[in-house]
Amino acid sequence: MPARSREYTCPGPAAPRSGGAGGHPVPGGAPGRPVRTGAPSATIPARVLQNFLQTLIDALAVGSLYALIALGYTMVYGILKFINFAHSDVFVLGAWVSFASAVSAGWSASRAASPVAPWVWIVLVAVSVAAGLFLLYERVLLPRLGEAARVPRTRAGPLLLLVAGWGWAALGLMFLAMGLKSMGLGVVGGGVILLAAMGTCGLVGFCLERLAYKPLRAAPRLNVLITAIGVSLLLQNIGQLDWMFGTTPQRMPALLPSVVVAEPAGVKVWLVDVVGAASAVLLMLGLDWLVFRTKTGRAMRAVSFSPSYAALMGIPVDRVISFTFILGAMLAAAAGFLYLQKYPAGLGQPASAAWVLLGLKAFVAAVVGGIGNIRGAMLGGLLIGLLEFFGAAYISTALRDLYVFSLLIVVLLVRPSGILGSMTAEKV
Repeated sequence: MPARSREYTCPGPAAPRSGGAGGHPVPGGAPGRPVRTGAPSATIPARVLQNFLQTLIDALAVGSLYALIALGYTMVYGILKFINFAHSDVFVLGAWVSFASAVSAGWSASRAASPVAPWVWIVLVAVSVAAGLFLLYERVLLPRLGEAARVPRTRAGPLLLLVAGWGWAALGLMFLAMGLKSMGLGVVGGGVILLAAMGTCGLVGFCLERLAYKPLRAAPRLNVLITAIGVSLLLQNIGQLDWMFGTTPQRMPALLPSVVVAEPAGVKVWLVDVVGAASAVLLMLGLDWLVFRTKTGRAMRAVSFSPSYAALMGIPVDRVISFTFILGAMLAAAAGFLYLQKYPAGLGQPASAAWVLLGLKAFVAAVVGGIGNIRGAMLGGLLIGLLEFFGAAYISTALRDLYVFSLLIVVLLVRPSGILGSMTAEKV
């Protein structure tokens, strides 16, 4: 695949799929519609309206992505009271898995050697064999040895079986997308790739919680914070290996046709913007319904209030915490997929500074809206997107990051708990 330039800017490291003269603006800059020289002065208000609407569309689109990433930060903090700094790397993983799945499913003609990397098969087969051996040990050998044998007991069999089944299911989704692409149902196949990316990142989030965070459940918060930073560095460095994703920036294949669905006041609204915004809104509404309208959400809110009290009431605290990590990772993967649909040339290397800045802005969105408050994270993401894009369009593009972090300082000075956050008193 041809290498792209390594110099990117955030939130859009490169121009959108339909940017430039088509009316779709380059992120952080002025809209791409050319200005006709010598036009009468009566057209100036029309151009002002077009610029405003185009900036509003892009701000809401990118703000919804910030909100999706911020939800992972705020859910984990709401339950465990620590910041999962590895969450932004899960977002990067979702973007790269989306690219790898699309290429393997046939959306790019430049790579046709093997639909799936060999190491994926090796890992899945190894985990499946290990799950079978552990289940044989736990279900067959231990009952025959009896209690007097005093052999070690383990629960690794069901967990490994879950991981193996999950991995095979995600791989099956990729092959399903390949079949849909061959039948001419590329749009449906793109949705399947989104599910595959969400499933893969959900599996990674589950493994990280079980292996890295669960053993530190009763440890001081500083230990967990250091572990989160270490996990973040681990994901970045593994992603840069040649057999994983490598260090060469790539371009996401087009999963949606470049179609204009509406043109209000002369501003072209592209299909990718409509699908991206609609997907983000549906995911956020679905999460809101899950947390506030279901028994699982009631259990999540109970664990957030007090894990010890929730355990006394019969709530499986460990399962709720694992489900929270899985849900946050899946939302981050969806944000990575939608981000590449809007900015297909923005797939930089996993340790690129552009990804770090995107994760920091999503974290700022969670803090501004109220860390630990789900609706606050949604509001904070939209506010960050609006502030960044309108500040870049009407004040200065070079100061777009300054606007975001200045808002963070103001909110921390005026309302430290965030816009929708609640003040809590802590006994010392």
